[in-house]
Amino acid sequence: MSGRLSFEVRPSSGQVGGIDGPIGDFGGRDGVLYVPDTAEPSAPVIVFLHGATGTGRRELRAVVAAADRFGAVVVAPDSRGMTWDVMSGGFGPDVAVIDQSLDVVADRCDVDFGRLAVGGISDGASYALSLGVTNGELFGSVIAFSPGGILPGELAGLPRIYISHGTADTILPIDTCSRRLVPLLREAGYLVTYREFDGGHTVPPPIADDAFGWWVSGA
Repeated sequence: MSGRLSFEVRPSSGQVGGIDGPIGDFGGRDGVLYVPDTAEPSAPVIVFLHGATGTGRRELRAVVAAADRFGAVVVAPDSRGMTWDVMSGGFGPDVAVIDQSLDVVADRCDVDFGRLAVGGISDGASYALSLGVTNGELFGSVIAFSPGGILPGELAGLPRIYISHGTADTILPIDTCSRRLVPLLREAGYLVTYREFDGGHTVPPPIADDAFGWWVSGA
């Protein structure tokens, strides 16, 4: 597969806040749709992708406070395998799951797809970068917490990119990951906001807040 999403932006309708449950019936690994009570009509929405062996529910914990603070809708699907398809050879069934997840958001929530982002942690961050630059006309912003790299399809659009990484990360070391990746993205013409922090393979709350504020404000 090319990594191109088939989802077409359309007017959404549905609940403004108070959703915290499965996205839908995706065959046992459903992920989670979270709409905070602070969400207002035409809320921003992010597709948020978990790390290897993880779940959408687990990784939601890293950004739930930021979502509450900024009134952001989070749709966090689960990968079909232990990690996202492109990490094991190329885009595949996970692309269809993300398409289905966006359809669910459009049907159930009141959101602004003009402020649609894709983000993730670890392998999910790498997948967010890969999917984001392949669908840059759909995703205006990409948030990558501690990515390992990028494996895009054919490039489309020019999304804004936010990357953070811990200087003491022993799982995906910063020197071989973000410190190599950020200059390459900038050379390719992407506007990249980059944050390093003292710590390991994690998302400190101030980093989550900074990233969501950057995304929602368009700064």
